[in-house]
Amino acid sequence: MDDKKLFTKILKLKAPWFITKVNTDEELQQIDVWVDHEKNIQVMCPKCEQFYSVYDHAPERVYRHLNVCQMKMFIHIRMPRVNCPEHGVLQIYSEFGENGSDMTYEFEKLIIDFAKECSIQAIGRLYDIHWDRCWNTVERAVNRGQKRKPHALPKRIGVDEKSFAKGHKYETIVTDIDNGTVEFVCDDRQQESLASYYKQFKQEELANIQAVAMDMWDPFIAATKAHVPDADKKIVFDKFHVMGYATKAVDKTRIAEHKALKEAGDETLKGTKYLWLWNEENVPELRKEAYYALKAMDLKTAKACAIKDNLRHLWDYKYEACMRKYFDKWYFWATHSKITPMISAAKTIKTHIDHIVTYAKHRITNALGESINAKIEKVKRIACGFRNRAHYRAAIFFHCGGLDLYPRPPVKPCLRYRIG
Repeated sequence: MDDKKLFTKILKLKAPWFITKVNTDEELQQIDVWVDHEKNIQVMCPKCEQFYSVYDHAPERVYRHLNVCQMKMFIHIRMPRVNCPEHGVLQIYSEFGENGSDMTYEFEKLIIDFAKECSIQAIGRLYDIHWDRCWNTVERAVNRGQKRKPHALPKRIGVDEKSFAKGHKYETIVTDIDNGTVEFVCDDRQQESLASYYKQFKQEELANIQAVAMDMWDPFIAATKAHVPDADKKIVFDKFHVMGYATKAVDKTRIAEHKALKEAGDETLKGTKYLWLWNEENVPELRKEAYYALKAMDLKTAKACAIKDNLRHLWDYKYEACMRKYFDKWYFWATHSKITPMISAAKTIKTHIDHIVTYAKHRITNALGESINAKIEKVKRIACGFRNRAHYRAAIFFHCGGLDLYPRPPVKPCLRYRIG
């Protein structure tokens, strides 16, 4: 079998396409294939999908294809243009790679698959591709996926912030709780940041939102109340962030008590920080004996920890009235504990209780948001950080957006033999 027949099979070429020349350069470890079409053909207008005669040809385009026997492969082709009576002179759809891309559909799919698993730098080293070309493939995939995604507002959304870099630089991230995808990413975590997401939708669309999970960040609250009808009944403060206030109060109590005990020569609380911060089920087996021994002691920290642990039961109730009743009992206990950090935490939580007990109706948390944040952090580590916010946002959508990223070849052949 000669080279032309071999590469015709490798490329799965069909008439009227054919190979005119194959060049193998062993020194460069590169294969170049030139493709042309038969003369007696018609080409399809990309807008009306009607066939007309070839008008002329675009300059030669070179597509990078999948490696063959570990050698880089390039396809050289001049794509025909059509002169449509209705739409004028247009470039036809390419059956080799997307217009505007220098990669074949197959090679671009490969790069996207690799980008899901490793860094852009690693892909560049493996396939001898410049960093910019790899990154352009990722950005093109994200743009492609966002265009294909329906313009729809999720019924249940989560709102959180993610640190972009040191120095209090944040991104606001909106997630679809039911589908587990990132819907929106915006600079900063101001009221206008979240408002810019809501402004994409009409008032009747916003009215269909059933619940919004968020932390107790005032700008997010204000933006939601300003744009979402009946927001007071739909905002659900996340359990993780509410418990965070009680957990911090336990740690502050430990620090103060440890300092007092240490001055008296007692090192009981030394090295016990995480024993108090862990939930009981998360305490490692090796530390459980020490954990239970400490909790049995007459310590302020043990009392604060007990108050914190009991707050977790608030989310066991299925009715708002029952949640309020339980909270009132817990609040009385916390504020009469004579533990200053816990009293302060209890009062802070009470000011937000109206949006905490909405959990009874909606049963949602921002656990998905925390999971996505962990995934984003992993992506940041693999990439060794990002040069700018645009790349950071593109990476978030690429890995967490649930987008259809892959290029699609034309469904219909764009060339045919002349009829008649």
